[in-house]
Formats: sequence, structure tokens, C-alpha cells
Amino acid sequence: METVALGRTGLQVTPIAYGTWQFGGEWGEVEERAAIESISHARDLGINIFDTAQGYGFGTAERLLGRAFAGAMDQVVIATKGGLRMDGETLVRDSSPAWIRRGVEESLNALGVDHIDLYQVHWPDPRTPPAETAAALWGMVDEGLIDHVGVSNFDAEQMRAFSAERQVEALQSPYHLFHRDIEVDTLPYAAEHDVGVLAYGPLAHGLLGGRFDENTTFPANDWRSGSPDFTGETFRRNLQVVGELRRFAEERGATIGQLAVAWVLAHPAVQVAIVGSRRRAHLEETVGALDIGLSKEDLAHLDKIMSGAVPLRAPAPEGA
Repeated sequence: METVALGRTGLQVTPIAYGTWQFGGEWGEVEERAAIESISHARDLGINIFDTAQGYGFGTAERLLGRAFAGAMDQVVIATKGGLRMDGETLVRDSSPAWIRRGVEESLNALGVDHIDLYQVHWPDPRTPPAETAAALWGMVDEGLIDHVGVSNFDAEQMRAFSAERQVEALQSPYHLFHRDIEVDTLPYAAEHDVGVLAYGPLAHGLLGGRFDENTTFPANDWRSGSPDFTGETFRRNLQVVGELRRFAEERGATIGQLAVAWVLAHPAVQVAIVGSRRRAHLEETVGALDIGLSKEDLAHLDKIMSGAVPLRAPAPEGA
């Protein structure tokens, strides 16, 4: 698989990253052996960048990555995130210098490495000035604990504030056919400042996988079971749109999932689409998106199809 430069980080990464959010417990039960096999299969397919977070089971997903790549971490790019913690039974944002440092140290331990390739602030923290978080992270770059600094779920204004002293290097943001608000300001900011962009949720959290219908339900320990985006009239209406997308994909000799990932990567400001699947066949299918080229006419037709969709909200930690 060919690689691309992730913005100003200079990291050479594959356009598809393997994400491990599904191993944190918010997507149902996780079987460790199967998870490690899925991670290893992603590597066998040529994927060289793996995304995780302290908040994905508070060490669970990171430890799985560490076990999957024990002794071979230097062969892949690891991107993790911090800035969330539990306050009793409540998940809260905390990007204070003290908690960010603790998060980095705990992630290093869970991953079994002495440095992290890309460390990202998971969510903006309204109680901590962005400059304080940035200073703490750049200090850890100087110490050699992390190599590159990124943010996740930040908009253009928040990135600008975070970059007051030194430009943030990467952004991870939700982006898919049903969630496009970052096209207005966030992606233009990233392009202007050479901020590497990793788009998560390109399959709209399964909606664009093409396997849901009106009878689809989710286990109680799957976050989608409590999301209004995956129930009721919104879900039914968007499934009709998915049907139109499927027909267009079939005309192109592709699956709807391949079409969705190709669309995300067609945006000139986006370098990487993060996908996560526990099934080998699904992952192999997704990699096929790299063989799909979308013309201006294709993109315009997709815009027309999506005009009948209900935009989906991005999941937030307060709803976890």
C-alpha cells in the first residue's frame, strides 16, 4: 500500500488507518484473541498506521495494540489520544497539564513503548486554556516522550487557539457523507496550515457499511443503541439514502463501503480515513476503496443523493 505524508508531521502513513475504538467496550463485547488477530490482519493488508486512545476502555485498546505488535512497534505508526478521565461514573474532559502528562505516561505503559508517534488531545476541554495543554505536550516532545502533537474533534477556532505558540500538526475529526460540517472552516484551516487530517467514522459508524435495515437493533452496551441517529424516523430516512448510494456504487463496480471511504479520501485536505472492523472480509473490502477514483461528476451526483439525508451528529464523550 502506498503511503502519503501526514501534513506537517512528515510521517509516511497509509491512506487507511486501522482504528481500535471498537475494542474499548462501547461497541459490545470484545474477545482479546480475535481483536489481536484483526489488528494483525490489518497489518498484513499493508496498513501501517493504527489509531487508539487512552479513553478506549482506559488502557484496554492500547494494551491490545501493544500485544499485537510486541517487539515490532517500530514498524508501524501509533497514534493515540488523551484528555478524558472518569469522575465517578461520569466521563469528563480534562486536558490539564497534570492529567495530560499522566495520560501520556499511562499510554506509554499500556502500549509498551518509550515514545508515541502522534499524541492527540481527544476533545477540547473548556476548563483548560488551550495554550496550557499545548505547552505541556510540546514539553513532552522536547523530552522525547512523544514525536508529534495533534488534536481531535477541534474546530478551526480551537486549533487556532491551541496553535498560538506552535502550530498543531494533525487533526482527527469525524467526517463522512452524513456528517460534513468540517468542510466549512475546519478543513480549509487544516489545508492552509498543512495540518494532517485523519477522518474517523468514514462509514458513518456502520450506516454506510450497507448491512443495516429497518429491523436492525444494537446491544445495550453498544453506544448506538441509545443514539437517536440509529433509531426512529432519522434512521429509516437515512436507510433510504443508503439504498440510493448502494445503487450508485454498484454502477461503479464497488460496494457502498468502498464508495464511502473513497469519497472521504477524495477531499484534498484529508490524508487518512480511519476504519475499524473485527471481520477480515470487511477490512479487505474497505482497502479496495483505494482503487476507486471519483470524478467531479461523481462527486456532484453524490451531493444530489445526499440532499435527502438527515445529517448525523458526531458522538461526544458526555453521551458515552
